[in-house]
Amino acid sequence: MQTILCAYAPNVKRDHMMISRTDIAFPGEGDVTLRGWLYVPSGEGVHPAISMCHGFAAVKEHRLDRFATAFAEAGFVVLVHDHRNFGSSDGTPRHDIDPWAQIADWRRAISFLETRPEVDASRIGIWGSSFSGGHALVLAATDRRVKCVVSQVPTISGFEQTRRRVSPDAMQAFLASLTDDLRDQHRGAPPRAQAIASADLSEPAAYRAPEAVAFYLLDLGDASWQNTVTLRSTFAARIYEPGAWVSRISPTPLLMVIANDDRVTMTDLELEAYERALEPKRLTLVPGNHFDPYDAQFALASSAASRWFVEHLAALNG
Repeated sequence: MQTILCAYAPNVKRDHMMISRTDIAFPGEGDVTLRGWLYVPSGEGVHPAISMCHGFAAVKEHRLDRFATAFAEAGFVVLVHDHRNFGSSDGTPRHDIDPWAQIADWRRAISFLETRPEVDASRIGIWGSSFSGGHALVLAATDRRVKCVVSQVPTISGFEQTRRRVSPDAMQAFLASLTDDLRDQHRGAPPRAQAIASADLSEPAAYRAPEAVAFYLLDLGDASWQNTVTLRSTFAARIYEPGAWVSRISPTPLLMVIANDDRVTMTDLELEAYERALEPKRLTLVPGNHFDPYDAQFALASSAASRWFVEHLAALNG
């Protein structure tokens, strides 16, 4: 267990406090153990809680510790877990993404929080970013245990993202590679793999943008992460449409944090989804690209989320 001395997030007025961070494990769907961190603020009694997880092929060490600490500073118990097949969590094949399995696992994370003695089970919220920002929309629309949701730079439409990010000249070959991979697996071959992020055009990769390469290739210390992901993960992402659920989230309070130059999950798709969401809702527009909320715009993104959770989760009667 680690103990962290913290100052509270911007605009959340509290004194310094001690926060403990403990390694935890809990069962996911099927025979898979999920692992992560549990942050507990000092003070007696139970606390409202927030469950968090990361986006496409990332692990909790990709800047989620900063958000979790900010939320714990605001008085919340915070659970951050690695998705199955990634990081410290179990699961095979490694580096393989199924969005619906990740959502099912996230429900298990909520169930785990409900059992914790530090947690007020009637006040649990969720925070997701990028691919898991899309998961957060689906989960909030389908699980009424979620009492508050923050969706940061979320995936809205896998189809539209693919259509815009793959050039028309390359699309036929791109789709053929996905289909050939499915055929090979039917014949017994293992799933093909590609880099998650690479500036080398000779290397197949999910992301090319310099900001994506910089984010994914951060020095993560001893974290278990490799710059590889199955090609069928891209196939699954292409047919994933979490934006279809956004109008069904109400009456759960929804905050969307959107970057004004997001070329990964597309600013205009996110803004259109926000318009379709029903009240109560709030939009925080931050300057910069898809990855800036984790770093250059962290103070703005984290404080907006902290205020939303304080307003709509901490204020609930437990």
